[in-house]
Amino acid sequence: MTDKVLVTGGAGYIGSHVVRQLGEAGYDVVVYDNLSTGHAWAVTHGELVVGDLADTEALNALFEHHRFSAVLHFAAHIVVPESVAAPLKYYSNNTRNTLNLLGVMNRHGVSRIVFSSTAAVYGMPEQTVLTEDLPLAPINPYGASKMMSERMIMDLANASDLTYVILRYFNVAGADPQTRLGQATPEATHLIKVACECATGARDGMQIFGTDYDTRDGTCVRDYIHVEDLASAHVRALEYMNQGGDSQVLNCGYGRGFTVREVIDVVQRLSGVAFPVSETARRAGDPEALMADNTRIRGTLDWQPAYDDLDTIVQTALDWERHWQARQNS
Repeated sequence: MTDKVLVTGGAGYIGSHVVRQLGEAGYDVVVYDNLSTGHAWAVTHGELVVGDLADTEALNALFEHHRFSAVLHFAAHIVVPESVAAPLKYYSNNTRNTLNLLGVMNRHGVSRIVFSSTAAVYGMPEQTVLTEDLPLAPINPYGASKMMSERMIMDLANASDLTYVILRYFNVAGADPQTRLGQATPEATHLIKVACECATGARDGMQIFGTDYDTRDGTCVRDYIHVEDLASAHVRALEYMNQGGDSQVLNCGYGRGFTVREVIDVVQRLSGVAFPVSETARRAGDPEALMADNTRIRGTLDWQPAYDDLDTIVQTALDWERHWQARQNS
């Protein structure tokens, strides 16, 4: 019998790449998404059910109709500045709705979950290369909402037969190399997406926030992971649990970083467009350097990245941006 899995938020940027890889791996997929930031066209495999995790009645009905072997939970708000301005929106959608989902899973005996978490749970650590065992000290409601969700998952696992893999993402970028999927979120804030929009004319220019950090060129260093490699980590996590693996918390990154200036330089070089870049003051709460220690995910899941190259990440993002803008203008 083919495993049937539920993917919440599977019409979004990362979720849709995972849904495609799950479908290609032979899983029977049901996507549950309210389409607030996702797109129905991005669901390339399985069934799309439009619904909200706040609607526990609809969620219960979904679990009664399907016999899920596992849940992959992506549905969340993810914009850090918005979380500071509207914290209750984030605690409602990210934390309370995770509680709703866990309650329904527990009621229906679904005992495996892969949870989409974030390096934001670490806050402003003194280290620049982060291990999973560091204390959690988020500095914004987004990170706090994810930390609370992690804790609920762990506590339920201690009290039941739930097994989890929590994946803490670093900076996700890039797109499906065949341009079937990519980041289509309006007003996106991710650096590579913004720079590619500048290169393709969708934005007039961009800003660098802070040029006085203690880094090789004064700008922040981040660990960028290709969305296809991140998606494969989710498929590997599911396979790992299906084979009897125990609960894990795993960083998702490549373990090396690039500065903001280096990323912009690559986008300008590959696109051939010297778009305007201005410099302004630091943003509150931006650590100068964050990179993942990925020893644990490589060992636990036998995860082997296939796109660990900044040029490749940027080129797929550029190709997607051109495709996406042509699609919108057609």
